[in-house]
Amino acid sequence: MFIQLDGQVLFYEKSGEGRPVIMLHGNGEDHHIFDSLSASLIDNYEIYALDSRGHGGSSTAKEYHYHDMAVDVINFIEALHLDQPYILGFSDGAIIALMVAMERSDLLSGIICCGANLSPKGLTWGARSDIKKMYKLDSNPIVKMMLEEPNINESDLRNIQVPAVIIAGSNDMIKEKETKKIAANINNSKLIIMEGHDHSSYVVDSDLLSDTIREFCI
Repeated sequence: MFIQLDGQVLFYEKSGEGRPVIMLHGNGEDHHIFDSLSASLIDNYEIYALDSRGHGGSSTAKEYHYHDMAVDVINFIEALHLDQPYILGFSDGAIIALMVAMERSDLLSGIICCGANLSPKGLTWGARSDIKKMYKLDSNPIVKMMLEEPNINESDLRNIQVPAVIIAGSNDMIKEKETKKIAANINNSKLIIMEGHDHSSYVVDSDLLSDTIREFCI
């Protein structure tokens, strides 16, 4: 389905019935990374799997900034009159989830952030090097965004007034101290390190988070 929000057209898929959960994918992906997870939850949750601007079926934009993507999600919640949804975000989607909660906690019940970083320095050296190589290949502005953003201060996280689950893999491209810093600066947060997993292995095309979601999203 398509929805136009303040000039930005977003594509999303809706499935299931129950408490609303919005799912936000990572950089260069689309909502299909959550197909397995969504299928495991549709008996209990109403899933809204979005394509961020410039991804999947959503329209492109002149510029790409995480804050603009967060505003898209806020507009989406308000346009559909969703009742206190949860947000599950992966990678870029996790950054967006943090920003939505920082700005409009009043709209949400809680957030689950998988592989978020507060700034490019929160990525490992190897990850930043790989992203720079990617950008040199085609000058993709969506890739460039990862080299320049986000720029979230620890104090900004204290604006989050809803429960949060902060997750990363033990072999993640996000520095572990970055993940711990995020969890430490959000009131009512829970930290989970997925042992043996990398940045995406427990999220992309996986339903490993289904039990975590059922325990948290009640």
